[in-house]
Amino acid sequence: MKNLTLLTLLPALVVAACTDGTTGTMSLSLTARGGGAAVTTSGDSTMITLGNDTVIVRSVDLVLREIELKRADVAACDAVEGNGDCQEFETGPVLLSLPLGSAAIAQLVSVVAPAGTYDKFEFEIHKPNAGDDAAFIVAHPDFAGVSIRVTGTYSQAGARSDFTFTSDVDQGEEAGLVPPVTVQEGGAVNITLRVDISGWFLNGSKTALIDPASANKGQPNESVVANNIQNSFDAFEDDDHDGLED
Repeated sequence: MKNLTLLTLLPALVVAACTDGTTGTMSLSLTARGGGAAVTTSGDSTMITLGNDTVIVRSVDLVLREIELKRADVAACDAVEGNGDCQEFETGPVLLSLPLGSAAIAQLVSVVAPAGTYDKFEFEIHKPNAGDDAAFIVAHPDFAGVSIRVTGTYSQAGARSDFTFTSDVDQGEEAGLVPPVTVQEGGAVNITLRVDISGWFLNGSKTALIDPASANKGQPNESVVANNIQNSFDAFEDDDHDGLED
C-alpha cells in the first residue's frame, strides 16, 4: 500500500506564523536507509541479513501525527506556555509509506518556514481510534488501532514464510538536530527523518533475526521489537537529498 504523496500532505501540514516576517523554505524527506545488519536493496524491497537468516521487507507503513520542528532561537515562544505553535510543524494523523529497495529517499513536502534556528524534531507514532480519528479510519480501515504495518518474508536457514507485522505502539519520539539547522531569509534547507528498519527485527541481544510474526500483539517478541522501533528514528539536515547526513 503506497499512501503519502506531496499533494496529500500539503493541505494538512502547516507552519504557524509567529515570526518577524522573514521566511525561508523548509522541506521534509523520509528514508529507511540504515545499516545495523547487512542490508541489500532491489526493486521495491529491502533485505536484512544476519547469519543464515533474512527478513525481506516489502512494505512499511506508519501512522504519524504532530510532526514538529522546534525552534531554538525564539526565547518568547519557548517561555510562554501554550505558545509552541510558533515553532512547530504539525500534521496528522498521516499514513506514511517508507521508501524501500532502490528508492533511497522520498520527499514529503516543502513549505515556507520562519527564518531561525531549529534544534529538535518531534512527532508521535499514533494508534488511530474511532473517537478522534474517524475520518482517517474511514480512509484507512486497516489502521484502526494499528500504528505500524510491515509485510514481507522471513527466512530461517532457508525455510521461508510470509508475514504481516502490526503494532499498536502509541508514543512520542524526539530527535535532536546536531548541529542545529538554520533557515536563512530566502534560503532553503531539507530535513530528513530516517527510520532505520535494519534493527527492528533483531532479538534482545542483537545477535539474531527473529520472525516478525512473533512480535505481533501478545506474541513473545512484542516488547523486544517495540523497543527496537523506539530507538530507530533520527533526523538531520540533508540538503542534497541523498538520505545521509550532510
